[in-house]
Amino acid sequence: MKSLGGLEIILSSLLCLLLLFDLLKIFHKLWWSPIRLQNLVALQGIKGPSYRFVHGNTKEISSMQEEAMSRPKSLSHDIFSRVQPHIHLWTKKYGANFLQWYGSQAQLVITEPELCKEILTNKDRAYPKSEPKSYLRRLLGDGLVVSDGEKWAKMRKLANYAFHGEILKGMAPTVIASAETMLETWKEHDGQEIDVFEEFRLYTSEVISKTAFGSSYLEGKNIFDILEKLGYLSFKNAFKLRFPGISKFIKSNDEIESAKLEKSIRDSIMEMIKNRENKAMAGEEDSFGNDFLGVLLKAHHDTDEKKRISIDEIVDECKTFYFAGQETTNSALAWTVFLLAIHTDWQEEARKEVIQIFGKQNPNLDGIAKLKTMSMIFNESLRLYPPVVTIERKIGREVKLGKHVLPANVEITIPCLALQHEPQIWGEDVLLFKPERFSEGVAKATKNNIAAFLPWGLGPRSCVGSNFAAIETKIVLSMILQRFSFTLSPAYIHSPYRLLTVRPQHGVQVMLHSLT
Repeated sequence: MKSLGGLEIILSSLLCLLLLFDLLKIFHKLWWSPIRLQNLVALQGIKGPSYRFVHGNTKEISSMQEEAMSRPKSLSHDIFSRVQPHIHLWTKKYGANFLQWYGSQAQLVITEPELCKEILTNKDRAYPKSEPKSYLRRLLGDGLVVSDGEKWAKMRKLANYAFHGEILKGMAPTVIASAETMLETWKEHDGQEIDVFEEFRLYTSEVISKTAFGSSYLEGKNIFDILEKLGYLSFKNAFKLRFPGISKFIKSNDEIESAKLEKSIRDSIMEMIKNRENKAMAGEEDSFGNDFLGVLLKAHHDTDEKKRISIDEIVDECKTFYFAGQETTNSALAWTVFLLAIHTDWQEEARKEVIQIFGKQNPNLDGIAKLKTMSMIFNESLRLYPPVVTIERKIGREVKLGKHVLPANVEITIPCLALQHEPQIWGEDVLLFKPERFSEGVAKATKNNIAAFLPWGLGPRSCVGSNFAAIETKIVLSMILQRFSFTLSPAYIHSPYRLLTVRPQHGVQVMLHSLT
């Protein structure tokens, strides 16, 4: 009996030691390491809001965002203080570069253009992609936007092929046809109000469905609807943290819902893949097709194992392109029309250019390349209202960045909005809509600070679909200007907010006036 009692004491002692060890690990992760890192960078002149146990600065950030969204609305283009109020405040308080905390994860916010350029060009491969948060991973999987290393290189090569020059030429008729369909319905609203944000949501969904996946909007509607719901959950939970490890045992309602939505997307994409493969095998398709889905399926069946991709990789890339191909273009189009509805002088200048180049004929790619005024307007719209407001990386190993020596595993946040609304770069009229800034190109507009204008990112990970998005936008804007003039509706409420991209919270209502 004594030996059993001794064994119980030994086991109890071991359990106590294990518990103590776990507590020490938690203490090290949630307190010792953050405080040590905070002091380390403070000695190098990098300040920031104080680290708070477990939550870091997430509660402060959420509170600031709620307060910003509750402010009275005005037509000001000063969206930086509204969309990212914490960065707006903390850059003023702590300087161009500062340290903030997402839970116990250190995030270094960088707004010096030269440092941003060094990070994004990543010549020494010291700044890999940061790990996406759980909800964002459900939304995009491990696709091109979030993957890294060899996998990213392989998928990027496929994406580059799917959007090279000849393929883009083949997409133009589909873009024009979808725009014609949309504008036919606009004729019924002559002299009336229309929400262009909703119209462009349907239009861009149709375009990405047809050009990248060979399906109609109705076939892809289920996927878009689910992605919209997942995007909302991702935004809703962006700054909600739970005690480490608890989510393994207890799932929140949003976590359960997001898992169901993720499975629904996968099922829909798998059905689309199955149908395409069946048609190809039955000889109905030319191989697997030349659109993005066809490129992915060819890679899946590649005889070279090193080039072959898995079904999971196809699903993740489809999710990424459905979301990124629609969401960003939709926002960019809506904000450009919003700006032209206010600045009707620039709307008229753009219309004159379109009529001069195309007359009343539908646009063509040769003419699109000559739209200088349109390009200036689009760039200024992307500067004031960039769809994507932050780019994130992490430090892969100890690095020297500028005058600072920084340890590995610190995340880096580059706030595009801060750079694109910086008076020292753009001038004291930074918040005014002035397309003429870009009359001599982006380099001149940014005073050769190329990292001060980041609507498409920079470096090897710049947006692979940027050319397609620009062409799509210019085609539909040209067709609108040929057929309609428009002014901002009195019902419009200016409330930009961030739901993954910068959106108009209540839509963009304009009054349409037919020109034909």
